[in-house]
Amino acid sequence: MDLQNLLKQAQKMQGSIQKIEAELNESEYAGTAGGNGVSVTIKGNYEVVNINIEEDLLEKDNKEMLQDLIMVAINQAVDTASKDREEKMGTVTAGVKMPGMF
Repeated sequence: MDLQNLLKQAQKMQGSIQKIEAELNESEYAGTAGGNGVSVTIKGNYEVVNINIEEDLLEKDNKEMLQDLIMVAINQAVDTASKDREEKMGTVTAGVKMPGMF
């Protein structure tokens, strides 16, 4: 394989990665906890865009439980987004781990 062909393939892969990255950043991922009492939505770039808490969980005595539920919901959403990112990037990189990509 010549260097010019290799460079073309790398540029094609870079374009594909950028396209997938843009798609992932616009995708939304949800996490829930407490029987859907807490739901969190994040973007593919891990930006939290929505948190919903059911009214009955807002009682003062529920503070620690509510904090735990929010943390669980966020972690669930992040895990889902990470797995999606890894799967989609893997289709382009053919399983090659690229530093800083995922």
